[in-house]
Amino acid sequence: MVEKRTPVPVKEAIERVMENIGKGEVEEVSIHNSYGRRLAETITAAHPVPPFDRSPYDGFAIRSVDSTGASREQPVTFQVVEEIGAGFVSEKDLEPFQAVRIMTGAKIPEQCDAVVMLELAQEDHDGTYPLMTIKREFEKNQNISFEGEDTKAGSELVPAGTWIDPGVTALLATFGYATVKVAKRPVVGVFATGTELLDVSDELEPGKIRNSNAYMMIAQLQRAGAEPVYYGKLKDELEPCYEAVRQAAKETDMVITTGGVSVGDYDLLPDVYERLGAEVFFNKVAMRPGSVTTVASWGGTLLFGLSGNPSACYMGFELFVRPVIQAMMHSERPHHTMVKAELAADFSKPNPFTRFVRGSCRAEGDRLYAEPGGFNKSSAVTSLAGANACIVLPGGSRGYQQGDVVDVMLLEDNEGQKEPLS
Repeated sequence: MVEKRTPVPVKEAIERVMENIGKGEVEEVSIHNSYGRRLAETITAAHPVPPFDRSPYDGFAIRSVDSTGASREQPVTFQVVEEIGAGFVSEKDLEPFQAVRIMTGAKIPEQCDAVVMLELAQEDHDGTYPLMTIKREFEKNQNISFEGEDTKAGSELVPAGTWIDPGVTALLATFGYATVKVAKRPVVGVFATGTELLDVSDELEPGKIRNSNAYMMIAQLQRAGAEPVYYGKLKDELEPCYEAVRQAAKETDMVITTGGVSVGDYDLLPDVYERLGAEVFFNKVAMRPGSVTTVASWGGTLLFGLSGNPSACYMGFELFVRPVIQAMMHSERPHHTMVKAELAADFSKPNPFTRFVRGSCRAEGDRLYAEPGGFNKSSAVTSLAGANACIVLPGGSRGYQQGDVVDVMLLEDNEGQKEPLS
């Protein structure tokens, strides 16, 4: 007898999964290995930036009072008594009408309160000292970058949960974070199920297909920031499937299987979950592709049973697995970003369930356009290559036309949003 399954709305299914996870562990890594990780601590400014008053230009540091009255008709000449570059400090006590040649980034000498840019000065030499002449007045504090004007000491720079990009890396270096606390990457086991599967290097045989889903999953896991462990292929035999999943669930934070979750005679994952005594959150979702997506929990390990069809498998991962990984890595916005865009081509296929159409989203001027990616059946592989978005078409419609405004889920964003599909 075929098992009757009740489809769960997509948002509800996602929420059921997210209610059953917690934040993952924390580890400390070198700044050299921090890119692409998520912060597990708030980064604060250990000192002000700039850390001292400094020159933003190459030029001459002067006492502004000495420039009073300077004009084309009455130029003022300074004796240049010292030259300092970035990293050096002036050691001179300046007398009236003396200046210091200063380079960008160097500390302003104690008695100086203005900088004359190099191009505004006329240079000469009197045989003993270099000379510098100006033909305009300079105000106090003119052309000076002041201590703390960028960042005050103790201020919060980046909150915990932030994805470490090159800009965050620059902050880590600026404030002396040689090591930083980050969320530990969740370890995720991957199985591909099906006697029909060949290895990538195998020649095709009648009735067989190459195993693409496992490698796609591994790439998606890496993109999401997890640590994948590939356990190989599982044949359509209950006992080996049960033992393999059971062992993997003991060794990892979650286990993904692709294929074997429908209601056919060789779809064994429902039997595996039952034999484990796993808590099944749902076994059917009101979505296309990927309606047979199943998620369960056993011994604190999440078990994701994704479809064997490539596009359905892909969508199951992005909707259900990725947010878990992001949340475990302390992200406050674990879900993909949703935007509004105009449909760039007709999509006439009716939608009994919410449909996720792989495609691309592009900006033209101040408008976004979303275009379906060609062949879009659940078994499609080609529509996945180059897809940077999924067009979300609500169920109950009879198709959409070019120009309709639709919801679009961006696939490669690092920050995302708090709520799914909102």
